[in-house]
Amino acid sequence: MKVGIISDTHGLLRPEAVEALQGCEQIIHAGDIGGPEILEQLAQIAPVHAVRGNNDQDDAWAQQVPEHLKIDLNGWQTLLVHDIADVPALLEQHTRLVITGHSHKPLIEWRGATLYVNPGSAGRRRFKLPVTLAVLEIVEACIEPRLISLVEVAQ
Repeated sequence: MKVGIISDTHGLLRPEAVEALQGCEQIIHAGDIGGPEILEQLAQIAPVHAVRGNNDQDDAWAQQVPEHLKIDLNGWQTLLVHDIADVPALLEQHTRLVITGHSHKPLIEWRGATLYVNPGSAGRRRFKLPVTLAVLEIVEACIEPRLISLVEVAQ
């Protein structure tokens, strides 16, 4: 199963992101979406799971978007939440994959038997942080994460 993970679009869905997500069976948006049209565009590619980010909190359209989700991705019990600071209160013993956003800093890190993924920010560049998303190839026995750079870094 190929799963695309995107976060912190802040109302901008780059054509490079749309291209990188082609062929995904599911798409996960880890918050700071920026508008319902982003989720609508992503849903044209594949089914979408999304959580609300701190910048979405006051928007009427986002009230139907949950603050966290617990889903099964091909046998991998997954926690999806925007801010990693909220993970300890929500983490369960059987969780094997944690997906967050918020920091705009991409991260792929194993912590014991649990994989933590932050796809970075796919929206407007902040500071000198990269513009990225992540793709996971998931089978029941293993998961292969990779980051995809959407914008070349200026030298």
